[in-house]
Amino acid sequence: MATACVIIDVQQKILSVMNDPTQTETRLVQLIDGLRALDIPMILLEQYPQGLGPTAEKVQVALPGVTAIAKTTFSAYQHDTFVEALQAIDDLDRIIVCGIEAHICVYQTARDLLEAGYIVEVVADAVDSRTADNKQIGIDRMAQEGALITSVEMVLFELLGHAKHPHFKTISNLIK
Repeated sequence: MATACVIIDVQQKILSVMNDPTQTETRLVQLIDGLRALDIPMILLEQYPQGLGPTAEKVQVALPGVTAIAKTTFSAYQHDTFVEALQAIDDLDRIIVCGIEAHICVYQTARDLLEAGYIVEVVADAVDSRTADNKQIGIDRMAQEGALITSVEMVLFELLGHAKHPHFKTISNLIK
């Protein structure tokens, strides 16, 4: 069984109006750096980049060689290129979801991934919305629909499994 990460719409124009853009960006970069160390495949999405611009620079820098999939649908699962990218990952059954906005694109993507039969883990400290209320409502709805709610630290250490993992020190240093 394989795990992948889906990073949803972390474009600077959107990120700058989120409830807590600095923490969201920091946690996203920690998550991405940790997942890269563990060789977890990542899929980057951008909502209407012609109007909303590119992914935030710090997130782009953390994702060398990853090309964003442009979309206009709120649920990425409604976009054929995204579904094809998922299908290209052998034995994929678990998807880590992060990004913005929690109650719109993150929620609708998670809902559709669950419906398609994937195990979905939403990284609560690596998602955001314009308001704290909408973020919490989005997280609550995803949990009600069957998503597992996690944090950056929790998911990275879960992937490690034990302190003797060859990347334990790398992950530990990222979290400090």
